[in-house]
Amino acid sequence: MNITKNRNLGTIWFFFFLIAREDLYILISTGKMWRRQQGKLQLHMSLLLHLLSFFIVISLEKCIVKVSGLNHTYRSVGSLRLARIQKHLDNINKLPLKTIKDIPPEMPKLRPNNDSYTKRAERNGSVVVYSAWQTWHGGGDGCPDGTIPIRRTTTHDVLRAKSLYDFGKKPRRSPALPHSLAPDAITTNGHEHAIAYIEASDEIYGAKATINVWDPSIEVVNEFSASQIWILAGSFDDSDLNSVEAGWQVNPELYGDSKPRFFTYWTSDAYQKTGCYNLLCSGFVQTSNKIAIGAAISPVSSLSGSQYDITILVWKDPKIGNWWLRFGDNTLVGYWPAELFTRLSDHATLVEWGGEVVNSRPNGEHTRTQMGSSRFAEDGFRQSSYFRDVETVDSDNSLTSAEGISTLADNNECYDIVDDSSDDWGTYFYYGGPGYNPQCL
Repeated sequence: MNITKNRNLGTIWFFFFLIAREDLYILISTGKMWRRQQGKLQLHMSLLLHLLSFFIVISLEKCIVKVSGLNHTYRSVGSLRLARIQKHLDNINKLPLKTIKDIPPEMPKLRPNNDSYTKRAERNGSVVVYSAWQTWHGGGDGCPDGTIPIRRTTTHDVLRAKSLYDFGKKPRRSPALPHSLAPDAITTNGHEHAIAYIEASDEIYGAKATINVWDPSIEVVNEFSASQIWILAGSFDDSDLNSVEAGWQVNPELYGDSKPRFFTYWTSDAYQKTGCYNLLCSGFVQTSNKIAIGAAISPVSSLSGSQYDITILVWKDPKIGNWWLRFGDNTLVGYWPAELFTRLSDHATLVEWGGEVVNSRPNGEHTRTQMGSSRFAEDGFRQSSYFRDVETVDSDNSLTSAEGISTLADNNECYDIVDDSSDDWGTYFYYGGPGYNPQCL
């Protein structure tokens, strides 16, 4: 991360601070001199601290930070705000803690299917699809038993948000489209979607999909591109929408880079006051010592090259009522406690799978932030991003193929979606797009 001060005084302060640190070190390390020349040294220290405070105040100017090619300007920050931020960081950057070993008594019944390493017949011949994992595993398989991995949050992470209150939260939204048109797929606040959804007459108790992983380009730092599952109940109109969400996203404002990262989210009041990403507030209870929520996913897919995907399953424990999350074929990540929710305390009424981007219309035109692979759905395998083995969990705690799904794209000229089914991939769809182009202005 390259930081450039917008005033030369920043450099002056930095130089002075180095001198001050050395001076303080010398003073502290020579305690005998303190006692012999106490009066002089106290005066010396007083003047030093006053000068240091003066330069610190001067240094609190805006600075421009380059985040993976994206410029972000930090606002001036006072000591009181920094103290509040540090207190918040102390709450979420926990020391190693014992996890809650609350394994759900009953896993959903899985239908037979091929695993991620099996060769799959495609239109262009036989190809191989691999499972993606997490970059940090390069240093080992996981944390010691009884602990969980937590991605450390920094002061700069918080400063990129609009405020401490907004940090780690999705933007609050306006009333949605009619319920029959999938309530989360709305264009207010610049959010655009290309999704498949099923609004079941029967009760829904979970959803599953295997999601192709890419690293879409983000045009400006306050935009993001996500590919995820939403499990929903309630409505925006009454501000009682409950949602649990999981997938991957590229979100420079939240993470400070442009890497695809595994994420979770929840809300119980239509994104107003409750909920957050990952472990940035109380809510989601992690039990796995192998998965770090918010960590980068690697490797990623490439155009005309190798394809990598992750499998995500979210379902309601039929006995206790918690909503559990599984990553891959057998890694239980943790759960959202039932008491977090009102509508989802019983069951879901809607499931969505697909892509979401933020379009802030930089320079007065549609964003160039990409969805999925950046290619439209019609380009197909090894070009377009996909969801495969799209399934739901029914009242019998059984996984069934999500047949009869509907699709919705807010703007087909920018991002689109095409669904289909096959013996190998069950219900699946391709989706995505480049954003700005001659037809998307």
